[in-house]
Amino acid sequence: MTTTKSDRPLFRVTFSRITGKDASGNDQLARPKEIGAVWARKGDKAGGVISLDLIPIELTQRQGVLFLVPVVSGDADPA
Repeated sequence: MTTTKSDRPLFRVTFSRITGKDASGNDQLARPKEIGAVWARKGDKAGGVISLDLIPIELTQRQGVLFLVPVVSGDADPA
């Protein structure tokens, strides 16, 4: 099966928990986990739609960060 550009998300949404501070006082982050994707809007509308598979409790408590990772043509299909 061939996937077209519109069949793939624009970005993968990942989340990393804050696990502590380093010697300089900067946040240390855990390994990111994929929690969703950003899909292009239909038609000629600009922007994207975020679809989350889960919402980490740490996100609601501001104890982590979200990353948007671009999807490139060689990436595996999201599962």
